[in-house]
Amino acid sequence: MKSNGLSMAIAMVLAGSALAAPTAWAQDQQPAESADAQSSRNLGTVVVTARKREETLQEVPVAVTAFTPETLDKLNVKDLGDLDAQVPNLTIYAARGSTSTVTAYIRGVGQADPLWGVDPGVGIYMDDVYIARPQGALLDVFDVDRIEVLRGPQGTLYGKNTIGGAIKYISKPLSAKTTGFASVGVGNHGQRDVKAALGGSIGGENSGLRARLAVANLQHDGYGEIIGRGEDVSDKDISAARLHIGAFSQDDFDVQFALDWMDDQSGMRGAKMLAPNPLAPAYPPMDNRYDIRSAMRNINDTVMKGMSATVNWRPNENWAFKYVIAKRESDTDTAIDFDLTPLTLVDVYAHYYDSQVSNEVQVNYDGGGRARGVVGVYAFNGDAGGQVLNHFSNPLGPPSLTNPLFGDTQGVVNTKSFAVYADWTFDLTEKLALDVGARYTDEDKHAIALNRFYTDLSYTTSWGTAANFNKTVNFKNVSPKVSLNYQITPDIMLYGLASRGFKSGGYNIRANTTAIPRSGEPFQDESVDSYEIGSKMSFLDSTLFLNVAAFHNRYKDIQLSVFTSYTLPNGSQSFFGDFTNAGRGTVNGAEVEYQWLPNEHWTISGNLAWLDAKYDEFMSGGVNIANTQEFTNAPEFSGALNVEWRTELANGGSIAARAGYTYQTGVWPTTDLSRAIYQPSYGLVGAGVIWKPSRDWTLSLQGSNLTDEEYRTTGYNIAAYGVLTGFYGPPRQYTLTARYDF
Repeated sequence: MKSNGLSMAIAMVLAGSALAAPTAWAQDQQPAESADAQSSRNLGTVVVTARKREETLQEVPVAVTAFTPETLDKLNVKDLGDLDAQVPNLTIYAARGSTSTVTAYIRGVGQADPLWGVDPGVGIYMDDVYIARPQGALLDVFDVDRIEVLRGPQGTLYGKNTIGGAIKYISKPLSAKTTGFASVGVGNHGQRDVKAALGGSIGGENSGLRARLAVANLQHDGYGEIIGRGEDVSDKDISAARLHIGAFSQDDFDVQFALDWMDDQSGMRGAKMLAPNPLAPAYPPMDNRYDIRSAMRNINDTVMKGMSATVNWRPNENWAFKYVIAKRESDTDTAIDFDLTPLTLVDVYAHYYDSQVSNEVQVNYDGGGRARGVVGVYAFNGDAGGQVLNHFSNPLGPPSLTNPLFGDTQGVVNTKSFAVYADWTFDLTEKLALDVGARYTDEDKHAIALNRFYTDLSYTTSWGTAANFNKTVNFKNVSPKVSLNYQITPDIMLYGLASRGFKSGGYNIRANTTAIPRSGEPFQDESVDSYEIGSKMSFLDSTLFLNVAAFHNRYKDIQLSVFTSYTLPNGSQSFFGDFTNAGRGTVNGAEVEYQWLPNEHWTISGNLAWLDAKYDEFMSGGVNIANTQEFTNAPEFSGALNVEWRTELANGGSIAARAGYTYQTGVWPTTDLSRAIYQPSYGLVGAGVIWKPSRDWTLSLQGSNLTDEEYRTTGYNIAAYGVLTGFYGPPRQYTLTARYDF
């Protein structure tokens, strides 16, 4: 929506050298006939689709990290949350009360609020389909072809809500050859994981019909329990399945159908009281960081389903057409006991639902000449809504109409979005290429909200209305991109990049317009103008990859979820979940990714990242308080080091051993900047051994957080009711897995 100085700055950026830094993780994707032999000699290549066309990772001028299935196994990546430290400046974890709801930030940009009406800042895609809501989006890893993490705003090709970046989860493709696997894993905390997949041609390898079915059941017992009830919390009970069916006509036309399903029946997330609650002196904090006390039902269920149809048509060698139509939906029921006591101080039951339909047409051109690229049209229509029942009580205060306070927040937000985009590459010389692109988005958000107060837990007799509105707001945006990349040698590329991303504005469904009238007005979309320079380098006959990037981001109209206090009719104080645009910020950073194969037995890989995120303007009550505010989920330094040793065995098998260390400096997980929730610097140790006694069998022993480090990912600070809690990452875990491939 705002042009500011982007065009002038683009020209300045292009005057410098350029480009960002993907990590190869490439030694595992090799030609099938000699994978082990070649991987012992060089790091090889990985094909990615970061620009919606196939390119090798070291050639694409985009900051992207790609993980093959073998690398995911070696790094013990069980779900998207385990990618956290393996990607520079990525913070990703399970949201506060959930097992499978995602919170994701890249380069200090993201969104932690999972309520409908609020959009994520990092887009997550499953097989080219955008997952609009965070519920269920912390995807478990099974039967994948690769995972790509694109860093920085991706507004041109991926559109709104990829202002921080995008994560692409790409399933195994359909193959004419019959292949599959089955694996069983067991570990501490009662872990028991079962995964399997089978795919191939239907009616023989010469048939044009292909299918693949993948299933998973992932379980572990609770890291803690509800004291006095013996029920597990922070447990895992997820079942998932994907079915792909395709009809192929030679190499020029195919139609593919995909179904996916996930059912998360895990219990509540355990948390720890970080300080005594003055409203509940009989229930002091406990030592275990996962045990809780609660009077609520132990429920935290999410069901997510999706279906899509993809048509690919290649009329000749130069042109390729793709059409993707998809429908997704999810339902979530969750209970959140904020106070972590058997008292009903701050208890919330929430039901979320969403349904989305998207259509996308892509046209790719590559005639082998100096110009190539992609153009597309995208349309999205989605409903996201639900109901939140709040029960707030102060046992030290006198009973009244507002103590206890029973609130009902309900409504729905419909989003209709239309976009057209283009991204084209021009070879100016044999070594110099110009890439230009832009995306135009026109979006309507229609919000219906009805928030009321009731007299008791039956929620039948209302005594007041906090908000009742039915409003629509329109957002328009142009997200341009331009880059120059110069191939100094066949193994060294420089590039400069300037791009824009934006995240939709909307309405605060929790609004209390009676007490705070402006809370019913729409908050604005936020935008990032990003400028990046860097280099991709390959040395020593492709045995060393070294990729560096530096970026400067101008972040505007930053959307923040905060708690706002207000005065009840009896004069006492309460609060509601508010939403605001904070103003402006500047985010500078640098990233280094490295991978070195010193000889056929050793591989050293990892990353280093620096992030300097500061508010330039943060208006509160007409006063700029930027100097007192901090970016959330933006550690100043972070990094990972992985050392692997492997060797071939005389019988044709192999054995590999890995040790890894990840580190990050202190981080503010929440916008309230509570020092008790602040997480200081910490490091995690992981290790694993993978033994392949034959081509078909694999045995692995993996361990994570081996020193049992206690580290907070997020928390709650609700001073009006004495709530100060922290949610922690997983404890020490180890898993023994047997896998058979065929």
